[in-house]
Amino acid sequence: MNPVDFERLVNSLTALGNETEWVEFKHNNFDPQTIGENVSAVSNGAALHQKSNGYLLWGIEDESHQVIGTKFNPRETKKGNEELENWLLRLLEPRLDVRFQVGSMNGLDVVLLEVPAATTQPTSFSGQEYIRVGSYTKSLKDFLEKERKLWQLFSSSVFEDGIASEGISSDDVLMWIDYPAYFRLMDAPLPDNRKAILESLCAEEIIFDASPGRYDISQVGAVLFAKQLSYFPRLSRKALRVIMYRGENRFETIKEQEFDRGYAVGFESIIRYINDQLPQSEEIAQALRKKVRTYPEISIRELVANALIHQDFQIRGAGPTIEIFETRIEITNPGSPLIDPLRFIDQPPRSRNEKLAGLMRRMNICEERGSGVDKVIISTELYQLPAPDFRVPGENTVSVLFAPKGFGEMDREDRIRACYQHACLLYVSGRRMTNTTLRERLGIERKNYPQASKIIREAMKSGMVKQHEGGSESSRDRSYLPFWA
Repeated sequence: MNPVDFERLVNSLTALGNETEWVEFKHNNFDPQTIGENVSAVSNGAALHQKSNGYLLWGIEDESHQVIGTKFNPRETKKGNEELENWLLRLLEPRLDVRFQVGSMNGLDVVLLEVPAATTQPTSFSGQEYIRVGSYTKSLKDFLEKERKLWQLFSSSVFEDGIASEGISSDDVLMWIDYPAYFRLMDAPLPDNRKAILESLCAEEIIFDASPGRYDISQVGAVLFAKQLSYFPRLSRKALRVIMYRGENRFETIKEQEFDRGYAVGFESIIRYINDQLPQSEEIAQALRKKVRTYPEISIRELVANALIHQDFQIRGAGPTIEIFETRIEITNPGSPLIDPLRFIDQPPRSRNEKLAGLMRRMNICEERGSGVDKVIISTELYQLPAPDFRVPGENTVSVLFAPKGFGEMDREDRIRACYQHACLLYVSGRRMTNTTLRERLGIERKNYPQASKIIREAMKSGMVKQHEGGSESSRDRSYLPFWA
């Protein structure tokens, strides 16, 4: 935070009344236990008052709100042998991205601690939840009505309705939001004056008109159109990372790249970067050589877009990640899917972030509802690649694309997964899987049709596919459906 913004924020906070439950003023009281309790209290107070942050300030007289300076230096303060900031982070639950800022007002030292509002549960410190009642810090459990209201807010809160930065100037809006890219992606002309630009951003709810000359930037606006996500502390950990490894495990990292721009304005550069890291092969057609990518670009685009759209933004400290190994790509986003991964192909996606998803569809960054995973499966079949795998380890969703692998190199799981996805794809296209279609999918020669029959039997045994009733009795001509059809 630059000195001008620091002074502006301090002045706006000191102008508040004495009963504000999301701001605490102090002089020289920097007892670590008290600070921790107050962090919990203002975090929960900010949530109650639907603020994006709460604040603790040192160097401000409590009753008059006059700047009187402080001797508190958070960088030099410790609890035992542990730095104060690390100690606080360790005892806060959920873990908050609290930030100390040190500045000067009228030649006097002032310390500001920015505390994110609680979002999914009350913030506790050392196992205890606190709340501000007037100008006092109290145990939340002693105020059941406030606790009940907090949980009601958590149950109805949506990430996209939150504020990433509040009360900023129009200059900062135009500096922090890549508005030319917004108009380009929306295929709309760029207005020739500031007022029209700000009105368009307000109409799209990228920003909100908060007060004369001041604006709030919405979280969906920031995460899609930020020039740098690091401008917004609560979103900085949501920047997408691409990590490239040597070999098949995470033992040796070759390189890592973080994309700090908003998802929409940075999407094409993300896809180009990923494709540039992937191996290519030469194919000779009609005496001309051309480069052929190992993985179809449409699969990369759709799975990366899905990871951005469907992530759970309430999970702190985690963002979408692309990991490139020698023979596979893993695309991970925080948050379990809202539908069964086995039904990704036939069911329309359900997203926690419908406004974000709608904007990305309007900008043609992702496909229409329900068609994305279908295109991934179609493209992997056309490329004769192993079937992609969709996993849910813990609170994450992982999509895996595999490099080319011969039929003989596929294990039982590879073959059953390919059989099931092939049956799903044909069913949603109005067709049914047969021995012949599966052979073509897996590159099995006609004379080896018993191999396809064996895979179908194993898929039926595992409960993934079933025989179509009323079909042919010939093993070669029988048709099959996914288990849910």
